[in-house]
Amino acid sequence: MQREGSPWRGVGTVFLKELSDHMTGARMFILEWLVVITAVVAVYGSIQQIRDAPAEDPFLFLRLFTQAREPLPSFVSLLSFLVPLVAIGLGFDLVNSEYNRRTLSRILAQPIYRDALLFGKFLAGLGTLSISLLSLWLLVIGLGVLMLGLPPSAEEVARLLVILVVTIAYAGVWLALAMFFSVIFRSPATAALAALGVWLFLTVLWPLLSPALADAVTSPDAITSTEELLSALDVRQAFARLSPNTLFGEIVSVVLDPSVRSTQQPLTASLLGFVLLDRGAIPGAPLAFLQSVLIVWAQIVGLIAGTIILFVAGYVAFQRQEVRA
Repeated sequence: MQREGSPWRGVGTVFLKELSDHMTGARMFILEWLVVITAVVAVYGSIQQIRDAPAEDPFLFLRLFTQAREPLPSFVSLLSFLVPLVAIGLGFDLVNSEYNRRTLSRILAQPIYRDALLFGKFLAGLGTLSISLLSLWLLVIGLGVLMLGLPPSAEEVARLLVILVVTIAYAGVWLALAMFFSVIFRSPATAALAALGVWLFLTVLWPLLSPALADAVTSPDAITSTEELLSALDVRQAFARLSPNTLFGEIVSVVLDPSVRSTQQPLTASLLGFVLLDRGAIPGAPLAFLQSVLIVWAQIVGLIAGTIILFVAGYVAFQRQEVRA
């Protein structure tokens, strides 16, 4: 018997129920405090570094997110490492746990479609990550105002908001990947290991393998002109950008540092410097907010597209699965 109504009926119910489970669960509590403690330590180190080396800087507040003090990494470096782990920790058992508890058939027997179930679960995970990251952002900004004694400017707030949205999109990629493996594998342990394996490969191995693969395609020994050199560097960077970590790192380096004028490698940036001059950029002056965003707009779209592609792959796989009581 066909159920009447929109196929998205029940999304709100699933979303609220899953969001409540995430926000009150012990797993999220542990992950949140892990991120908060490490982030606060990193920010405290950056504040001490800024205090030890005072300088006239119109974007001093942005240094809270990018300044590192040995042996601690910067705040955004920690985020690039911890956000995937938190997203995978939330998503690796979103679907297969329903199979293992034998509750999926009972849920789908209600006026809730598969579309609404999967979409509601994904939105709840993404909403949990968004709430956590927004709280972390406000905590860091509050610490900065309290310990540095100055508020952020309007442009700094705009740049920080862009990075917040980008970080949520970055988390969405890994959440969609974890949910995809949660659909494919019935065992939560297998899904978690598969997601962590992909994360380790893209984070650790891919930066080492991608230059060799790009060189195999372009044959750098045969390069004889500047145009061929630029083309080879573009191919190498295109291979590197298959990793979400690379896309996130490029966005952060440009948006949080107005002096950065290109995501290209140093040689390519110097060769392409005339492009920015033609756009009205003054040498040595920081780029305007919109110019910085335009430089990394393709990377931002790439993160959002990666999230959509992985979610659609999980959606198609889930629709093809048989659900038994």
